[in-house]
Amino acid sequence: MKIGIIADDLTGANATGVRLAKAGFTSATIVFGGEVPTSSKFTSICVDTDSRYVSAAVAKKRVQDTFKQLEQWGADVIAKRIDSTIRGNVGSEIDALLDSTGDESVAIVVASYPDSGRVMSGGYLLVEGVPVQETDVAKDPMNPITKSFVPAVIAEQSHHEIGHIGLGDVLQGKPKITVSLAAQIAAGKRIIVIDAVTNEEISSIAESMATIENRTLFPVDPGPLSAAFARVLARKSLHENKYIVTVGSVTPLTGRQLRYLMDKTNSTPVYVDAAQLATMTDRWDLEVQRAIEDGLLKLNDQEILIVTTLSPTSTLLSLKDLARAENTTEEVLAKRITTGLAKVTHSIIEQSEVKIDGTFSSGGDVTAALYAVSEAEAIQLDEEVIPLAAYGKFIGGTFDGIPVVTKGGMVGEKQSIYKCITYLQTKNHEGRA
Repeated sequence: MKIGIIADDLTGANATGVRLAKAGFTSATIVFGGEVPTSSKFTSICVDTDSRYVSAAVAKKRVQDTFKQLEQWGADVIAKRIDSTIRGNVGSEIDALLDSTGDESVAIVVASYPDSGRVMSGGYLLVEGVPVQETDVAKDPMNPITKSFVPAVIAEQSHHEIGHIGLGDVLQGKPKITVSLAAQIAAGKRIIVIDAVTNEEISSIAESMATIENRTLFPVDPGPLSAAFARVLARKSLHENKYIVTVGSVTPLTGRQLRYLMDKTNSTPVYVDAAQLATMTDRWDLEVQRAIEDGLLKLNDQEILIVTTLSPTSTLLSLKDLARAENTTEEVLAKRITTGLAKVTHSIIEQSEVKIDGTFSSGGDVTAALYAVSEAEAIQLDEEVIPLAAYGKFIGGTFDGIPVVTKGGMVGEKQSIYKCITYLQTKNHEGRA
């Protein structure tokens, strides 16, 4: 999938391009006056129109000319990057895109950039909790901001009706956002401003946008919504792809990360009983075989297959006591657990009738076990997905060429595993382009 970004300045174009690159796209920025390349190397192109401080008429023409270039390049979705403090020809440039995309198009405006302290509540843009009109941008000599109510700022420049979806709806999640979006569109709103205070809320908005049919929706934002929408659309076009997530960590953090992943992907995990793996008896073989059969069955209906020892009913094992009973060491039993998880994953990949398009593993011990069981020669490392999470490919062995993301077991936030999986999905789509 290809996404084109029309930005009103160069730093904004670069910032959005970097965000898309982190999501798995291959990004490039075209400086004002340059031509969009014909090369298929890129899946994300951000174009600087240098239109923040020009007249509305000039801004409109630059946006429409850029739209035509991105359309010829083959962009599947085009987004409008605006200033995070709503300076510039925001309404005029939205109108330019609406005129270019036809009567069935709708602009979704989310002016929030939570990572930079910009959030919207009640339609008002706040910068670190302060209304934007009370910040230094109010003194911008070229484009002073005198209002903080985003719909009013847009209305000064646009000739379209503007709708607004408040934070109360957004906090209820994707189902409510989708209903509210559909209602606004049915009421004839061509520009819909939506509140958001967190990246997770922005992701929910993007997911809701992707469910709207018979309309062309394009993001208007400082970057987060465009990146989230691009990820959702890339994932949506790859429903036939399969990914395996292998997690052995039993920390509360990992539990939160898995629950978030399950909620987002509707996945039902293969729960492997660690107590049955922490043994030198044939219980190990029986549990591994049971989990393999369960995994192969679930893989038929799920895009994301989670293989984990962390179930809602699992308890922390006393390896010391078990080792004493087994007449072995704690280290040996710990390795039996990780090897068992790796064996389950390896056998599912080997025996599956469908191709596995990527793997994720959490924790160095689990990743090392997968490496050993598959007889890999190396892991080619390409990019950092998030801190302490790397993307690459297995080299040699039965996993040869399969993309992989590895992450430390004690790092990240609750969205971390989900972010790694969406990165895998985006890179997979890029490889097929």
